[in-house]
Amino acid sequence: MTGTALTPAAPTAFGTEVLRHLDNQLASARRLLDAVLRQGAAIRARDVDGVLARLAEMQGEMERRSQLERDRVRILTQAGQALGVPAHTVTLEALAQLLGAHEALAAKGRSAELRGLLAEVQREHTVNRALMRQELAFLSHLTRQLGIEGEDVGYRPPSEPGANMRATLDPAAQPVRLRRALDLSA
Repeated sequence: MTGTALTPAAPTAFGTEVLRHLDNQLASARRLLDAVLRQGAAIRARDVDGVLARLAEMQGEMERRSQLERDRVRILTQAGQALGVPAHTVTLEALAQLLGAHEALAAKGRSAELRGLLAEVQREHTVNRALMRQELAFLSHLTRQLGIEGEDVGYRPPSEPGANMRATLDPAAQPVRLRRALDLSA
């Protein structure tokens, strides 16, 4: 049986750049998803330090993603110039016209994977936000039960109006309040 096998076209410089960019986007999205998932675990474990550490990781990744966004704009600008259209109108289908067949197929696959990863990051982030709201609502409920809602329970510098110098320096000088979580008297 004779036939011609499809031979992959030689990679183009632009195609290599597009695929490298998509690979960088995928790696970043995976790091972001990992941080969001670990933050969710920390929220569930009520590990405040873990939540804050994951938040710092996510912020760092978002800063790195800003460079990726600048790279994406540059690639779209190049594609737009080659296609004779404004950069903001370049679609993946249009971009694929500038790539070899195998590069276009690879770019479409990576783009679909990236969209899926970013959707998962968004879903998990939404869950984390709901969990944090739930935890904060619980804390708010506890403070109301303790009767300290609306009170100034934080430190005030002595120079601020309403600050009591003696109470600031001597906690024993502060009035004692009786708090009851359950009133079991008959």
